[in-house]
Amino acid sequence: MEEHTIWVTVLVNRLLGKPALALLTALHIQPANPEYPIPNHVSMELLVFLLSAIFFLWLKRRISVDRPGGTQQCMEAILTNPMNVGVRDLLEDNAGHAGARFVPMLGSIGIFVLFCNLISVVPTLESPTAVVSVPFGCAIVVFAYYNWCGLMHHGPLGYGKHFLGPVLPMAPIMLPVEIISNLARLLSLTVRLWVNMFVSELLYGLFLGLTLIVFLFAGKANALGYGLGIVPLFVPVVFILLHIFVAVLQAFVFTILPVIYVSGAVAEEH
Repeated sequence: MEEHTIWVTVLVNRLLGKPALALLTALHIQPANPEYPIPNHVSMELLVFLLSAIFFLWLKRRISVDRPGGTQQCMEAILTNPMNVGVRDLLEDNAGHAGARFVPMLGSIGIFVLFCNLISVVPTLESPTAVVSVPFGCAIVVFAYYNWCGLMHHGPLGYGKHFLGPVLPMAPIMLPVEIISNLARLLSLTVRLWVNMFVSELLYGLFLGLTLIVFLFAGKANALGYGLGIVPLFVPVVFILLHIFVAVLQAFVFTILPVIYVSGAVAEEH
């Protein structure tokens, strides 16, 4: 089934559609919609990237040590906070003080996922993370990053020993188990984020449609129906709040799991 093309996708394809189509043709890839070769989720990722860049450039000029503003304090809370659930807090708890060097990468991934999750709160926009290829792409980045950190920290031979288990005679059994376990992290990260965001958006759209039906049809039936007209004013708010909760929770999960993976990859003992 062909997806509904949102206005952001139309705009992005007007700007970048022709070179994107030329690139896909050169790679022998047939887009689902040749008129709009850049699909909704890719357009939304580009929009999130652009808005994030503008936001952080704006925030950079407002950063103050003596008089931090509300936005600065909120963003600092993502790094460290009294509950010790910030990116830096989690890394220090799991990887020690050396974990500070992983903050830029893991913090960027977490914030990107958070913004991608939340952007559908804006009417007419969609969460790119509700499309499976986006969480899968983020999971590949995490997978490559924590393995790279392990290789750089221990060296190829030292990191390879992590896959052999603590006892050498058990290596023939532990090696395939460890390899499968690591590859399963790709599936775990992808499915957890994708399913939750897909269901969250689906529920919001479904109940919004149902409440509008109540307003349009029941309102014509009798006086009680007119009283039900207030339902569409409150039900969407409930599901918007639920969507925000799911978006923040899944971004946190997609941050803490890579923290654990990186910490395990650079640990001295497996």
